[in-house]
Amino acid sequence: MEIVALVGQSGSGKSYKAIMLAKEKSIEYIIDDGLLIKGNKIVAGKSAKRENTAVSAIRRAVFMEYTHRQEVKKAIGENKPSRILILGTSDRMIDKITNALKLPDASERIYIENISTEEEINTAKQFRKKEGKHVIPVPTFEIKKDFSGYFIDSLKIWKKKEDIKEQVFEKTVVRPTFSYRGKYYISDVVIKDLTRHAASKVIGISRVYGIQIKNLEQGIIISLNAEIVYGNPIVPLISLMQHQIIYEVENMTSLNILAINVDVKKMIKM
Repeated sequence: MEIVALVGQSGSGKSYKAIMLAKEKSIEYIIDDGLLIKGNKIVAGKSAKRENTAVSAIRRAVFMEYTHRQEVKKAIGENKPSRILILGTSDRMIDKITNALKLPDASERIYIENISTEEEINTAKQFRKKEGKHVIPVPTFEIKKDFSGYFIDSLKIWKKKEDIKEQVFEKTVVRPTFSYRGKYYISDVVIKDLTRHAASKVIGISRVYGIQIKNLEQGIIISLNAEIVYGNPIVPLISLMQHQIIYEVENMTSLNILAINVDVKKMIKM
């Protein structure tokens, strides 16, 4: 197994460059901030960006927690990658990761200054400093369940070769808890109000009530009673309402909605 390291200061744009660098060097697997990634999929691990403090994020990134470390080691053993690209803020961090996961020493070390311009690095640092945003080199749908309640957005990059669009790389921008000046909490009352508002936009829904919110680590489950206008096809109408609620609540709160359970209690004539 060959290990290639990408080294650069925090916020210098390593994760932004990782997928393109891996493709150029024919590397299938990436280790970044506690995650083992293959292509567009998270194979194993837990993102350091999910931690509540900078200290715990560092511990997560260098695999200090036993269960986390064993999970990633097992995945590496099962997948048997020939090459892995490891991202780190320093040579020492790279060495800590390889030691923790019992991997060979890095045979090649690439420094962010060698693959990014000074302007690109400064832009990335300002992006991190002003907005507290981090990039994860996987599509948003892949990490959404692990970042419920975090502000995330997708970032698409078009790589061109000889003026021909070659491939689209999608990455995710996330603002972790430890980047905030304080904490935030979204009340169930707010979620219920947003649910009612979204449902009211669907023609054929008279009202929704008895809304219950179940909070899980991966997201929320919304259960509600609905009253619909007689004459409307029930299944398509409820499906439309569910999609409307998901769209509005997720857009406003960044919460991941796992399910919307609807109990149609009454049909009324208008």
